[in-house]
Amino acid sequence: MATATLNATDAHAHEHEHEHHELGFVQKYIFSEDHKTIAKQYLITGIIWAFFGGAMSIIFRLQLGFPDMDLTWLKPVLGKWIVDGKLEKEFYLALVTMHGTIMVFFVLTAGLSGTFSNFLIPLQIGARDMASGFINMLSYWFFFLASVVMFSSIFIETGPASGGWVIYPPLSALPQAMPGSGLGMTLWLTSMALFIVSQLMGGINYICTVINLRTRGMSFTKLPLTIWAFFFTAILGLLSFPVLLSAALLLIFDRSFGTSFYLSEIYIGGEALPNVGGSAILYQHLFWFLGHPEVYIVLLPALGITSEIIATNARKPIFGYRAMIGSMMGITMLAFIVWAHHMFVTGMNPFLGSVFMFLTLIIAVPSAVKAFNYITTLWRGNIIFTPAMLFSIGLVSLFISGGLTGIILGNAALDINLHDTYFVVAHFHLVMGAASFFGLMAGVYHWFPKMFGRMMNKTAGYAHFWATFIGVYCVFFPMHYVGLAGFPRRYYSFTALGNGRMEAFLDMNMFISIAAILTFTAQVIFVINFFYSIFKGKKASQNPWNSTTLEWTTPVEPGHGNWPGEIPAVYRWPYDYSKPGSAVDFIPQNVPYSATTESNLPEENEEIALEKEIEGLLDVQNSSYSH
Repeated sequence: MATATLNATDAHAHEHEHEHHELGFVQKYIFSEDHKTIAKQYLITGIIWAFFGGAMSIIFRLQLGFPDMDLTWLKPVLGKWIVDGKLEKEFYLALVTMHGTIMVFFVLTAGLSGTFSNFLIPLQIGARDMASGFINMLSYWFFFLASVVMFSSIFIETGPASGGWVIYPPLSALPQAMPGSGLGMTLWLTSMALFIVSQLMGGINYICTVINLRTRGMSFTKLPLTIWAFFFTAILGLLSFPVLLSAALLLIFDRSFGTSFYLSEIYIGGEALPNVGGSAILYQHLFWFLGHPEVYIVLLPALGITSEIIATNARKPIFGYRAMIGSMMGITMLAFIVWAHHMFVTGMNPFLGSVFMFLTLIIAVPSAVKAFNYITTLWRGNIIFTPAMLFSIGLVSLFISGGLTGIILGNAALDINLHDTYFVVAHFHLVMGAASFFGLMAGVYHWFPKMFGRMMNKTAGYAHFWATFIGVYCVFFPMHYVGLAGFPRRYYSFTALGNGRMEAFLDMNMFISIAAILTFTAQVIFVINFFYSIFKGKKASQNPWNSTTLEWTTPVEPGHGNWPGEIPAVYRWPYDYSKPGSAVDFIPQNVPYSATTESNLPEENEEIALEKEIEGLLDVQNSSYSH
């Protein structure tokens, strides 16, 4: 048996002293170094950003669904961006840009990965805290600073960035191109630079913690799939975010210092600019080298959370544990070599396009492994339909239906026709946006008792799930048909062409907009349930879901350091549910095989001899902590 790295709690020796005196409010709740508090900060900031990002989508869906509607009632909120009762065309592009940026980076990256990587890694691997509490705290506050800069760009006179969430040059590289290319774009780039610094600090911390701070007995093959997902996500971010930072820095140079990395032979108002020799396609390569790993930076944590919740609530061991790890490893590697499938329409060499097409279709294999393993885990399970379980099953549904359209778009010949249509919008909102959002919701409902010591209202959770699940499909499924019929993305109004052809989409766009408004409104159920339950929810027991992983061995509301005494040792894998011969339907990871001889498999009885070796590490661990 591979022995786990010792939990090097000497890095947190000073925390031992903290147990003897109360921390001040600022140190405990604001500039906290406790991973659990930092996770809550990420979560609540993410919820606030989700409200703003969702509200922006509702405003531009009103424009698309009801192009003749008088929007004067929005003037108190949007001010000069409502002209004669209509939404300004430039502000429509700004709303699309900010919606995409907020949801992809601030909600689904920071809100999902920042919350659950921080909260679960130390608790599930048996660590007192992160490898560096200070860097962890800095990571959140860099994200908060990025949020402040991005939010402030909404209120400047020329408006926020308007180049689409991908910020392609030359529109983003020329401050004079349009109002949203001015100060708003500068603030967008500044905010993203701060955000990337935040993500890099977080990623380094997550990787170091998983490798170095596992408790005794916690080998890599005993890690929950959540930890594997966060680990691979951190690796993806650490290798790809610096490339986006370099792209943003070169863009700043082109905008402010007269360089020509992305600009060449540009004319504005008939006047030739002096820039020569740059390539706008270079930016696309740099952006999408982060952009496609970003899909899995968003999705992998949600898949890891789903693995844990499905196994717990199906009361079955996860099917294909090692295959799940292998599939995540395959996704992580392939994510770096498929970026140019976003660029089939840039005129790339057809042979190169075929290579990227082949690699893109190959990534469907590990994705399918995960989908089949989820379904097989559910098969004939004793399923408990908690709100978290419903959101996890919903994620699997969205992952499959959204992934199937990815196979279509991965084919270069088809993508060239569909690329700038709503078919692409429907695809990535299902497979990346909605699926990851469902993972976030599943995680909140499942680990809320450990976060706040109280239970969320189950009935409200069911109402939230069904309204959201039905609503998401009503919004994005019709978009496939609209896209196949040729309706283009990013158009301010489908009646603007004046040729009468786009009026055929009026009813469908109206239906999508109504569904979007209702789905957004349904999130109020969650927000009320979440904040009410923090203070007034039913008090939770130590292990309300009868789970096997280590976080449920801590007190109901664990303090700084997580375990009041020694950290428990780990003897078994994390999915011993409904084991034949066992008197109970779950056996926690910290229960030794010598205590469950009636249910042990032959190879597990051999592990009993190694328990003394694991116990022998206890003295070393405790002495390193007490010094």
